[in-house]
Amino acid sequence: MTTSSTTPVSTAPAPWDVEMTPKLIRKVSLVCFVAWVVSVYDFTLFGTLLPVIAEDFGWSTAQSTSINTLAHVGVFIVSLVVGSIIDRLGRRNALVILMLGGALASGFTGMATGAVTMIIIRSITGLSLSEEVVNAVYLSEIYRKVKNKGLFYSVVQAGYPIGALVAAGMSALLLPVIGWRWSFAVAGLLALCVALWATRLPESPVFAAMKEARRRKEVGDDDGAQRLLDQHGLEAESHARTGVKDVFTRDLWRHTTLLAAAWLFSWIGIQVFSVLGTTVLVEAKGVSFENALVILVGANAVGFVGYLFHGWLGDAIGRQKTVVLGWLAGAASSLIMLLVPGSTWFVMALYGLTLFFLTGPFAALLYYMGESFPAHVRGMGTNVAHVMAPLGGIVGSGLLSLLLFLGLEMTWAALCSGTIGLLLAALCMMGTRRIDQTATDESAAALTVVDTPPTPEHSTKEHTR
Repeated sequence: MTTSSTTPVSTAPAPWDVEMTPKLIRKVSLVCFVAWVVSVYDFTLFGTLLPVIAEDFGWSTAQSTSINTLAHVGVFIVSLVVGSIIDRLGRRNALVILMLGGALASGFTGMATGAVTMIIIRSITGLSLSEEVVNAVYLSEIYRKVKNKGLFYSVVQAGYPIGALVAAGMSALLLPVIGWRWSFAVAGLLALCVALWATRLPESPVFAAMKEARRRKEVGDDDGAQRLLDQHGLEAESHARTGVKDVFTRDLWRHTTLLAAAWLFSWIGIQVFSVLGTTVLVEAKGVSFENALVILVGANAVGFVGYLFHGWLGDAIGRQKTVVLGWLAGAASSLIMLLVPGSTWFVMALYGLTLFFLTGPFAALLYYMGESFPAHVRGMGTNVAHVMAPLGGIVGSGLLSLLLFLGLEMTWAALCSGTIGLLLAALCMMGTRRIDQTATDESAAALTVVDTPPTPEHSTKEHTR
């Protein structure tokens, strides 16, 4: 009698061959959506509870706003590392790392002992706030063959107003019971749960293919590396390790620069009309503070619909064009709101339209960013532009304050900062790359610039550059 032993062979597909089934796509989308809601929850929770925190520490209003500003500077500095994390460690791993960073920031906020420790701790939220960059990169690769991918992504991005509403609701429920310190502990626990949940997601097949191609290249299997890149429609240089300089090459520097400027100027508009919206409504339109709060809540609900609308419109007419038209409409509606006299209902309608066209286009913008850069610099390029957001917030707040200090009325100060900022953002977007959204091939989507359709010869050179 003879016996034979066999070693079981794994039948699991390689990470770069994992099939993105509808069930798996829904799972990834749900995790990314919840991660974004939790990230926004922590971010807006700090702003919501800042008056309570200031009272506890004995800070004046000027001190608390200064601490918030310095924390935003720290957020900007920490955010700079996110692009390298995404492109070197992977899309899924980046999601896990950023949510762990958010969990730490939230938890430690409740342990802050003063202004310095608070600034340092809140700076770490630059990781969790950059979670939307991971979403843009990760989902643009997961949704490669999904129909209406922009609309799908807009639902995920719409987690921003939901996160803000959750922060307001949870503050009202938890603050009287457990205080502000333990409120942040709850936020940290939620972020930790999301990080653990994200470990069960697959890596993006596109990133897995680039990583494996790099490994094959290093061991001398050039043909095998190229076959894998061709299989996933990736450009020849996708195996290379990248840095910031690679998003400022001859082909990309103009696109990267204008995209970063668009983020900077658009966030000036967000700071003026969204973050400081109640102040603008009270000072410029004579609305009572109570009515301003009601208008702000209603406008955020309208803004949620704006995400879905612009996601759908981006699929229909092109994402770049959608962002441009949306921000131009936002600038126009804010101009009318500020300059035309009207009742509270008139102000409510125009303010709602302003937020609809101000925040809604970000659903199209973030997905556009993910598909407008070649795969090997997708994380870096998207993050270089995205890190201008906190700078835009700082510039917007500072510019509005400076104009008011110089004697301008709030109406004209908001117009010269927020409205013009939104207009400049739209003009910058006009100069960014126009891509072929119908292409499912990575190299075609990232490298085909449709301003001047390439000839076959030119196209070959692009793919081998």
